[in-house]
Amino acid sequence: MHPLAFALLGVLGGAVASVSGFGIGSLLTPLLLLSFPAGEAVAIVALPHVVATTLRLWTLRRDIDWPTFRQFGIASAVGGLAGASLQPELGSAVLTLVLAVLLLAAGGSELVRRPVPLPRTAFWRLAGGTLSGLFGGLVGNQGGIRAAALLGFRLQTRALVATSTASALLVDAARVPVYLMTRGPVVEANATLWLAGIAGVVVGTYLGVPVLGRIPATLYRQIVGGLLVALGISLVITAL
Repeated sequence: MHPLAFALLGVLGGAVASVSGFGIGSLLTPLLLLSFPAGEAVAIVALPHVVATTLRLWTLRRDIDWPTFRQFGIASAVGGLAGASLQPELGSAVLTLVLAVLLLAAGGSELVRRPVPLPRTAFWRLAGGTLSGLFGGLVGNQGGIRAAALLGFRLQTRALVATSTASALLVDAARVPVYLMTRGPVVEANATLWLAGIAGVVVGTYLGVPVLGRIPATLYRQIVGGLLVALGISLVITAL
């Protein structure tokens, strides 16, 4: 894996994540899977991911929807960590296909302008956060399903990305130290690679965040819908 290729894809991942709230892991992890086992690939990608997530949250910190974050966001992070811990025992291609179908349905509904709204109540925020986080953790791709669920709460564009980013940073804060302890030698041996990834996602984040405020709400939802459909298709290919 050439560091320059990783950095260039990191620019794209950082820019996409700044607009949608997900994309870095979805783009970088499959590339590393060509050269690394899954556990090592996830550990290496986690470092650019946490840097970009922190930077993106700092720029969008005033746009967090706090009621949603306190309920959906924290529940999503807890569910995601639980799912990730259970993934070695319960993860399967069937679950990946089910997640792909959910993403295709959520993204498709946005593309045809027939979204399914969710009540903005504590119950639905907690339930939606827990289930989306658990499912995403089991499959190993939390960002897409979290964004799909947040679309149902009809948040404003910047609030959706900021709230999703704050939730993602909670997960990163818990998982990155674990990866450093369990995959330390691999992370150290590939420092050039993840440093290149960090450089790429930082550039992508700075390019993507200013674009976010210029996208009309209706167009934004269709863009995210298209990204969810693309992610769903990629998961189908991965599962099969």
